[in-house]
Amino acid sequence: MEIQKDHVVSLHYTVKTTEGDVIDSSREAEPLAFLQGSHFMIEGIEDALYGKEKGATFDLEVGPEKAYGHRHDDLIQEVPAAMFEGMDVEVGMSFRATTDDGEQSVLIVDKTDSTVTVDGNHPLSGMSLAFSIEVVDVRAATADEIAHGHVHGEGGCGHSH
Repeated sequence: MEIQKDHVVSLHYTVKTTEGDVIDSSREAEPLAFLQGSHFMIEGIEDALYGKEKGATFDLEVGPEKAYGHRHDDLIQEVPAAMFEGMDVEVGMSFRATTDDGEQSVLIVDKTDSTVTVDGNHPLSGMSLAFSIEVVDVRAATADEIAHGHVHGEGGCGHSH
């Protein structure tokens, strides 16, 4: 079965920087399962999967425009340290922040006694990424999976809609 929209795809992946440093891999865990076309995966991977079949293996380089986007300097802000009163804030920590556009993850990138600098860019934004992918399984999604927009495990998805 060729991968098409609304198919459930299970795959193993390894993602590296273009310099070869491993960022993440599913190889030591269960394959990652998702609904093709649901935008669960980055656009570059979804695009490359169309037409592939179970057992396919391939390498793929994805630029920022089809991965996590380009970096935006306006997503880096210096805020008063008082906003984190009562918290032991350290560089490298991440938080969920409420913004005018809704909830957003931010990373603490600098800290002084009076200010904390947060970065709302995805940590992999601005990067080209190298993927090694193995398609482990492909199946047609159920009507419930398509309606809910995600893969259900045995016995359902484990939450109510």
